[in-house]
Amino acid sequence: MHRRPLLRPVPLAAVATIAALLGSVAVTTPASAAVEASATRASRTVSDPAASVDPFIGTSGDGNTWPGATAPFGMLQWSPTGTKGDQTSTPVANGYSYDVDRLRGFSLTHLNGAGCAPGAAGDVPIMPVTTPVTTSPSADSTDAVYAAGYSHDQESASPGRYGVTLDNGVRTDLAVTTRAGIGSFAFPAGADANLLFRTSNSINGSEAADTRVDARTRTVSGSVLTGGFCSRRANGGGATNPDRRSYYRLFFTATFDKPFTSTGTWKDGTVQPGGTRASGGEGYLTGADRAGRGSGAWIGFDARRGATVHAKIGISYVSAAGAVANRDAEVTKRATVASVAAATRASWNRELSRIRVGGGTADRTTQLYTSVYHALMQPNTLNDRDGRYLGPDLRVHRMDRGHRAVYGTYSGWDQYRAQIQLLALLRPDVAGDMAQSMLRFAEQNGGVWDRWLHLGAPTHVMTGDPSAATLATWYAMGVRNFDVRAAYQSLRKQATVENADAESDIGCPGQCLAQRPALDEYLQRHFAANDDCSCWGGAAETLEDSISDSALGYWAGAMGLRSDARMFAARGAYWKNTFNAAVGYQAARQADGSWTPGWTPSTGTGFAQGTSAQYTWLVPQDVHGLSDALGGDAAAVARLDAFFHDAAGDWAVTGGDATKFDPTNEPDIHTPWMYNALGQPWKTQETVRRVVDDAYGTGPDGLPGNDDLGTMSAWYVFASVGLFPQTPGRAEMLVGSPTFRTVDIRRASGERIVIRSSGTDPYVQGARLDGRALDRSWVPASFVNRGGTLSLRVGDTADTSWAAGERGRPIDR
Repeated sequence: MHRRPLLRPVPLAAVATIAALLGSVAVTTPASAAVEASATRASRTVSDPAASVDPFIGTSGDGNTWPGATAPFGMLQWSPTGTKGDQTSTPVANGYSYDVDRLRGFSLTHLNGAGCAPGAAGDVPIMPVTTPVTTSPSADSTDAVYAAGYSHDQESASPGRYGVTLDNGVRTDLAVTTRAGIGSFAFPAGADANLLFRTSNSINGSEAADTRVDARTRTVSGSVLTGGFCSRRANGGGATNPDRRSYYRLFFTATFDKPFTSTGTWKDGTVQPGGTRASGGEGYLTGADRAGRGSGAWIGFDARRGATVHAKIGISYVSAAGAVANRDAEVTKRATVASVAAATRASWNRELSRIRVGGGTADRTTQLYTSVYHALMQPNTLNDRDGRYLGPDLRVHRMDRGHRAVYGTYSGWDQYRAQIQLLALLRPDVAGDMAQSMLRFAEQNGGVWDRWLHLGAPTHVMTGDPSAATLATWYAMGVRNFDVRAAYQSLRKQATVENADAESDIGCPGQCLAQRPALDEYLQRHFAANDDCSCWGGAAETLEDSISDSALGYWAGAMGLRSDARMFAARGAYWKNTFNAAVGYQAARQADGSWTPGWTPSTGTGFAQGTSAQYTWLVPQDVHGLSDALGGDAAAVARLDAFFHDAAGDWAVTGGDATKFDPTNEPDIHTPWMYNALGQPWKTQETVRRVVDDAYGTGPDGLPGNDDLGTMSAWYVFASVGLFPQTPGRAEMLVGSPTFRTVDIRRASGERIVIRSSGTDPYVQGARLDGRALDRSWVPASFVNRGGTLSLRVGDTADTSWAAGERGRPIDR
């Protein structure tokens, strides 16, 4: 689905009037007026950015996105779950693949772009069928009977709404609010008209499920006890996986506008026509161990002349009563699919309009706004409307006063590199609420901040301590609406005092239970030993912890904690202890200090989802130090050039070579911007543009890799606006070249950031910051935290002198 945005020119006088009313625009001097006037005349502003969103981008290839209906930061994501003929599995981690044309239900929860297959969620698939229910749907283990095909020609999606006509003739139309939704199911005449509630059939299975049917009130309700994020990873054996467990119960309630003409339930292989209650989970395994297990219910309607049935549904992670209250408050009695969809579309437009762009192509506009859309799907609202929420301790808690929401679901290892910065830039208020939520989750988890949260629960996935880097970055970017001191002290303790599980090897690799693993040994050796670290890989752990410690040092310094700042700054240099100068790469070391045998640049030994060649660049906090280790700036630039090109000198920026840049995963996504610190920012400009052009696109395969809760999308947003975060724990931004002539960012906290470009060519040939000449390849923290105007003069040839001098480079300290 590719739709052109509605565009209209904005006269300079109108811009000035709007700016005056908003009152937060930096003054533009005559020296920069020519560039800005030219850019404004040639630009068109997008008045309806939701019209430029294509939810199908990333649904094919490795993007792992889904097209269903969701609200910004929504709790409910109503989207189809596909099947390839195995009810205990899904085509991809989130359940939907554009390349699979058969569905087994429309599930109420989904994760955006999580990588391990299957990931989690996909709770309570609801499936319209036109066949009589004479056998147990759980016994239909190959999805031969109770699934249905469809054509993309009969499918549509837009922010807040999804629709499809199945091959069985049923047209499904879904719209949602934050915690509730409304669905329309139009059954054809003359066929059976049944809705299956596959309550136990979450993507990873379930421990327990319960479904109740009340024909008198036209209600179906129940719950599923599930979890199991990435639970099919063997990790050395089934019993060692710490996540093959339940950590949440989802409650749902659905009311209908038509009477039920029949009901029924099933459990495992037994079907009970006329039944009204069923219980039973599926377990968390796959294949024969899970096939044929589970429970659910169905309801039937009179469709002799056709029937359009409307369902109003609410969910809650707290209670059945909470699901009812959420539904009744957010989907009123007179609500329709169209009215709910329109309201949520308006909500999306408010969020998307925080970045206003003009002067770009239709495709780039679609990519930009779809990327913002994907990035702001999360974090997810966890609290009911009454403020109650489920903690990782499986107890119900109440939201702190002064906060608007409790948020969860955090893929820290991925998100701390781009998504959390975009969130703070656009919605610092949401970032603060998320920070407070993460603090409470840690307190409820024995003081431990987990690397990867599904809802509020720890999953132990990946490596490092990204929470430290995340909250330090948010603080640097002006986020203050959380308990700053308590959060800092808690993260400081995690980084300095070994916790009870720090020496555990359970779940390794991939989902190591230990957080800040083997901390005592790490602090003694100043690196994580690959043979004694309780971690995924010793070199990766060292590099990730060095970044987080550096970020904590920046945070401590900003709060006046000088001793802490010095301590963490020193620890931020521990990356040097896994740099093998003899080979010029990062490498794994053993506990005795020796280098782990078998090293090559393409080795993954000691690393997590990456190689030595890719992780060698994971030192954004000390690019100058890395340059020195590589032999100086000239040598570092030559190495970086080779990283982005093949032996013939052609670009190699789409992945597939273990010794080259990989845009499909996170460890090296910052590397195109490292030329700024090496004195050749024009190479940043051309390399970023090449990645934008070659690795990203429109259409279902438009993302290069797993979106990872908006991370790949956030990278694209920054590349499009011509800025990129310099390093975790800092608010400075590196300057590139925007793909739009006008970028106007309105932070929720009131600051306005304007980027004007004389065109969309890739090379910066001059710049002004708030009217003054800028010969630096970065902008200060004040540009983010107080707002301002960056004016760029661009062209189609590289200006090798702009910001190339020593004073033009970003400062590490």
